[in-house]
Amino acid sequence: MAQGSMAPGIHPGRLSSDQLAENFEDLHAPFAPHEAAVAADRCYFCYDAPCVTACPTAIDIPLFIRQIQTGQPENAAKTIFDQNILGGMCARVCPTETLCEEACVRETAEGKPVEIGRLQRFATDTMMAQGVHPFERAARTGKRVAVVGAGPAGLACAHRLAMKGHDVVIHEARENPGGLNEYGIAAYKTVGGFAEAEVDWLLKIGGITVETGKALGRDLSLEGLKADFDAVFLSIGLGGVNALRADGEDKSGVANAVDFIAELRQADDLTKLPVGRNVVVIGGGMTAVDAAVQSKLLGAENVTIAYRRGREAMSASRYEQDLAASKGVKLMFNVQPVAVHGNGAAVEVELEYTTTEGGKLTGTGETLRIAADQVFKAIGQTLEGAPSGLTLDGGKIAVTGAGRTSVDGVWAGGDCATGGDDLTVTAVAEGRDAAEDIHAGLMA
Repeated sequence: MAQGSMAPGIHPGRLSSDQLAENFEDLHAPFAPHEAAVAADRCYFCYDAPCVTACPTAIDIPLFIRQIQTGQPENAAKTIFDQNILGGMCARVCPTETLCEEACVRETAEGKPVEIGRLQRFATDTMMAQGVHPFERAARTGKRVAVVGAGPAGLACAHRLAMKGHDVVIHEARENPGGLNEYGIAAYKTVGGFAEAEVDWLLKIGGITVETGKALGRDLSLEGLKADFDAVFLSIGLGGVNALRADGEDKSGVANAVDFIAELRQADDLTKLPVGRNVVVIGGGMTAVDAAVQSKLLGAENVTIAYRRGREAMSASRYEQDLAASKGVKLMFNVQPVAVHGNGAAVEVELEYTTTEGGKLTGTGETLRIAADQVFKAIGQTLEGAPSGLTLDGGKIAVTGAGRTSVDGVWAGGDCATGGDDLTVTAVAEGRDAAEDIHAGLMA
């Protein structure tokens, strides 16, 4: 956010350290044991549970809730980790309101689902607090696998492969492993350094080496990895950000929302993190909501999310939209950016009203301007650094089956690959399933 921090109107220390600490407290307080038992009692323990079908990692939700109900949170955690080794983080950041909890029979009957996400957090936190790792490695196979990218997909893949006895080297471009969980999620959703702690806990399986500062294309080549390892799994995420395609996009004060979120997540002192007085976020997904809410929590006076389509088209769930509104964020729909105005630095954003005709979005020609000394772009990310030779589809690495790419011996998963939603839980499922496919191929 270097260009934004130099712009007039963007300053650090808008709030005191005490105010910031309060603002960035845990979004949902964890259950106490009694609260977890009461919440678990609400489950019907459906035989053909729709919540399981709605979970991308197919966790046996009725079973783990029954285990909590009977006073066995550690066993519940094992049930969760069998399917989702990053179950602790997913319990915090999964859009459960549109997945398992939306499918809950209690939601259908009463409009109030079983609090599956909070119960999952209770179970996983209980086991992790004990320092227990529930899995042991199989006998070493002598096979070596390279994983490129230490995000959710890469970590899940590496863990499953290590558990089956393979030796895994994870190559991560950034300073710290964790990917989206470490750099891309709102700070109030994962407090207390949980992302780092979860990675440390995951690595207790053994057999996994993490090498940071190693980027594909800069420090590594796909050809070299294929020569040195028996298989390669690519989970390089989406490093690029789409352009606004609006005049003045290069002005000081205009920044990428993902960079802002990453800087905030890595900040040791939030009083030193600059934020504008009037912030406008362009976009309609989770990144837009996270950037907007955190701008407000840092002390911005006016924060607006400007989205080009209607509310129902936003990829951020209604729950997240309501969360933003509850924090004082204004949501504007059917507007698209035309220009950023100001003499070198952003002062206003000009927006054009839009309409959809025959499924096609068009501008109406009617515009308005709103004050904006800081503008965040959250309009989608793009794949960067895909090795040559890989077939792409829609700007992502094309995969078939459990992550097989067009190059023999190379798999891919997570946001960089086709298929599935861009969610942590989906990335975990793709990494896990690719590992199973890699293992089957290596042992054939």
